[in-house]
Amino acid sequence: MKVSRIRALRGPNLWSRHTAIEAIVSCSDAECHPVGIPDFLDRLRERFPQVDLLRPAYHHGALTMAHAFERVILGLQVQAGCLVTFGHTMQTLETGIYQVVVEYSEEAVGRLATELSKTLCHAAAEDTAFDLADAVRRLRALNEEIRLGPSTGAIVSAAVARDIPFRRLTDGSMVQFGWGSKQRRIQAAETGLTGAVAESIAQDKELTRTLLSAAGIPVPSGRPVANAEDAWTAACEIGGPVVVKPQDGNQGKGVAVNLTSREQVEAAYAMAVEISGEVLVERYIPGHDYRMLVVGNKLIAAAWRNPPEVIGDGMRSVRELVEQVNNDPRRGEGHANSLTKIHFDEIALSHLATQGLTAESIPLKGASIFLRNNANLSTGGTATDVTDDVHPALAARVEAASQMIGLDICGIDVICDSVSNPLEEHGAIIEINAAPGLRMHLQPSFGKGRAVGEAVIANMFKDGDDARIPVIAVSGTNGKTTTVRLIANILGYQGLRVGMTSTDGVYINGQRIDTGDCSGPKSAKKVLLHPDVDAAVFETARGGLLREGLGFDRCGVAVVTNIGMGDHLGLSYVNTVEDLTAVKRIIVQNVTPGTGVAVLNAADPLVAGMAVHCPGSVTFFARNPDNPVIAKHRAQGKRVIYLDGDSIVASDADAEQRIPLGGVPLTQNGAIAFQIDNVMAAAGAGWALGLDWEIIRAGLATFVSDMQTAPGRFNLFNHRGATLIADYGHNADAIQALVHAIDNMPAKRRSVVISGAGDRRDDDIRQQTKILGDAFDEVVLYQDQCQRGRADGEVLGLLRQGLENAKRTRDVKEIRGEFVAIDTAFANLKAGELCLILVDQVEEALGYINERVVAG
Repeated sequence: MKVSRIRALRGPNLWSRHTAIEAIVSCSDAECHPVGIPDFLDRLRERFPQVDLLRPAYHHGALTMAHAFERVILGLQVQAGCLVTFGHTMQTLETGIYQVVVEYSEEAVGRLATELSKTLCHAAAEDTAFDLADAVRRLRALNEEIRLGPSTGAIVSAAVARDIPFRRLTDGSMVQFGWGSKQRRIQAAETGLTGAVAESIAQDKELTRTLLSAAGIPVPSGRPVANAEDAWTAACEIGGPVVVKPQDGNQGKGVAVNLTSREQVEAAYAMAVEISGEVLVERYIPGHDYRMLVVGNKLIAAAWRNPPEVIGDGMRSVRELVEQVNNDPRRGEGHANSLTKIHFDEIALSHLATQGLTAESIPLKGASIFLRNNANLSTGGTATDVTDDVHPALAARVEAASQMIGLDICGIDVICDSVSNPLEEHGAIIEINAAPGLRMHLQPSFGKGRAVGEAVIANMFKDGDDARIPVIAVSGTNGKTTTVRLIANILGYQGLRVGMTSTDGVYINGQRIDTGDCSGPKSAKKVLLHPDVDAAVFETARGGLLREGLGFDRCGVAVVTNIGMGDHLGLSYVNTVEDLTAVKRIIVQNVTPGTGVAVLNAADPLVAGMAVHCPGSVTFFARNPDNPVIAKHRAQGKRVIYLDGDSIVASDADAEQRIPLGGVPLTQNGAIAFQIDNVMAAAGAGWALGLDWEIIRAGLATFVSDMQTAPGRFNLFNHRGATLIADYGHNADAIQALVHAIDNMPAKRRSVVISGAGDRRDDDIRQQTKILGDAFDEVVLYQDQCQRGRADGEVLGLLRQGLENAKRTRDVKEIRGEFVAIDTAFANLKAGELCLILVDQVEEALGYINERVVAG
């Protein structure tokens, strides 16, 4: 078994809505029928007993090694703690070649599971060893390393529950919620609303104490100190036990509490100054340690924190008791688990020494041995939820403290005898923390977890706001780019800042920010990241859908223009028009359920058939009002768009709207049929978005198809009384549509300049010149720069073959180089004639044509 072309499908795709790994698997004859490999399945189960080798519901034949490969990838991820369930294996038209698709929750884990599955399957086939424990350990470690931590994960889960889209921006905790101008960002429990000044105040413990004191909020007395001697002086000034801590520390690092002797204070200063050059000495407040979480100036959760401790059993040493506690599966390193392992370090040993104990001491049975003074969870402490016990006066105090500092999310540390009493006379606020950990409130050691993720999202987004901008996806074989630009023009007329992707670039509010073919998911994601985008229109080509899936989870409107009969077939295991249809309808399957709209070409049976896959509603369009699909939909009172005389008509049960073709320059007063189709599709998208019809009419009326607004899309030039048309048509359907349009344009003589893409099938290349040979007097064939795997002259030969039975063409020329071919066309062009130039290098060729026209 050989595995090749591993891809990560990072959005909804041909197979499912799940993120997934797709691999091409080649199996030998024996591997296509595992019974041909004696005991293969038994040996596989021996090495991986948990693997689910039950025949998948979608598969009715014999299990192949490719199917086993799929089940092992899925099973290994499950063993690593990933919540994945989807897998699919499909045989291609090539014998022994399979497409294997398996869901992943973390891409790197999915890729590693794929490699380990291949190794395991080979080990079972060859009866060699496989270390399952090591494989699972590697997967678990990788998953723990890269998955979102509990704080960020809780906020993301809350966003998903509210249908707010998210995108992880880094391998860490930086996450974007929403799209375009509605986006917000977080990093762990810090949001885009968190002010830099407020965060600076919170980091400065002395300034925080000063501000809170000015607001009448109880805080411990104290001051900054310059050195160890000054620290002891400050302790004497305060009188009684003190706390020594870094002025800008966090997570309890360098903090020592309840210090009474000079030796303790000076040792604590030495420890604190290593964390920060500035150190504070404050009065020690006796009582319990509480963490209050305030979001949007409202108390959301409260937890009672206890320092890490072990309970003696009269037999084991302190070290052994710590090891026993750390074996609790709830405890892990860092913040990945609900509890953190107890840090048995120099600080713990020092604290034991104050109790007259060492690591090897054996405590009495039932004795509580504390390993630290502070109760931070990051060093092994525990938390008990006490939210419901907080006195209203105490809640008001912590909310006032949050407002005084100016943080949208803050963790407030309170020392008091009980949260059931007001803070006055019973305790003080000792610290305020920006970007607080949420773990103790989400998964407390004891008590009820609190919906803190939901509180954070509610503070970022108003009720009912899903942070989505209008997203329109356009797919099909021909007309995509023009339709995208038409829709963008309509939205721009609405006053929206539009992000747009197409085969000639990425545009933000009319400005191109990227060039080249940008019709894939990466470009769509780039637009959705941009903060100045109020609506997005995406050309969605088959290549990107197959390589990576959609660049978004769903769209409000999906437009499908048509399905070509031969374009791109034979590539990436898309061999039939039915296969191609399945790829193009991905956008239809992923419109917003209920409220989303698919705008479909009723004149194309393959496109019209996509309606049953739409989870929203459907608007059909076709020039012919008697089209059966249009007629049926119209009779049901549903939305249809059709041609009636010299007007486009949009009709449903409630009303009828008309768009005169004379008011839409793109159609040349209705002379260009394929442009009428594009206009109807764009009007349908505007209708689906609920735009006013005057806006839609104005957007269509002001759109001009020239080399600036729609490069390579039926661009018209006049040269010495002759008409030139430059177009990027590169398949038989597009060329047929161009011929129909040109038939309505009188000319004494017609010529055409054409090349062919080498990655098309032979018949598809021939078909292009078969069509042109019946419509043009002269054909100039040229070989472009990139032959896409074809031998020199091979494409020219196929194009010439297509002209063998031409009804009209009498003059055929073969040229090397696109610009030379354009020069040849110009040299023979006379007044009253028409020349169609099918460009390959769109921008460069259009620029060259324009130079020739301007030169006269």
